[in-house]
Amino acid sequence: MKLTICHLYPDLLDLYGDRGNILALAARCRWRGIEPIVQRASLGEDIDFLGMDILFIGGGSDREQGILVQDLMRREGDLRSAIDNGLVVLAICGGYQMLGKYYQMAGGEKIQGLDILDVWTIAGAKRLIGNVVVDLDQSVLDDNLDQSSKSKVESPPLRTLLGFENHSGQTHLAEGMRPLGKVSFGHGNNGEDGEEGVRYRNVFGTYLHGPLLPKNPHFADLLLELALQRREPNTCLMELDDRLEKIAHQTMVKRLLKQP
Repeated sequence: MKLTICHLYPDLLDLYGDRGNILALAARCRWRGIEPIVQRASLGEDIDFLGMDILFIGGGSDREQGILVQDLMRREGDLRSAIDNGLVVLAICGGYQMLGKYYQMAGGEKIQGLDILDVWTIAGAKRLIGNVVVDLDQSVLDDNLDQSSKSKVESPPLRTLLGFENHSGQTHLAEGMRPLGKVSFGHGNNGEDGEEGVRYRNVFGTYLHGPLLPKNPHFADLLLELALQRREPNTCLMELDDRLEKIAHQTMVKRLLKQP
């Protein structure tokens, strides 16, 4: 079996170790005997969104975002169709913002987004920087629990996300849009409402760098499972022994939350 993973604009959107997310997805495929086909696509290159299984968009500067959103605009119809068809998308920071309605810069100028996600971003007066702990939203948690119930590894499922944020943009979700979860440490989408990220269909937007997926193997597997089920319904990922990864994750959560 093969899964196609596309890294969009890897030469322009790769802040804070974001490429590690591609490495984590590919490794977790190989460990299961799944062949990862990693594609890289940049400005002006042909992209077959319907032919891929997972699309990854990383973070970049405001300048790069303004250039890239214009390139994406001409592909917006194809991308929207693929998302409606269940394409799995992980978009981080600038990638997350570009999928929304707009990004309003400090001077008031607006960079129009793709309007795929009903969210918008406004530049804040200060940067939101530091480690983040997120308590997963029930909709995401249910998917993780469903997967963990099939596991032969006897350890409880992880219910949190760990990452590192560094952004001045403050993102707001429209009514009815569900966040990835609630922030128990850090700032999240805007530092005000306690929410982090968003989920729409199989699209996941977040400010968590670090990279995100090596710190959160359960979340990486959720993306892989959704992609696999889109290709072959009623199939499940082979479980991996992630006991060491879970210990590392839980240790960091306890340290940040100052738990014994």
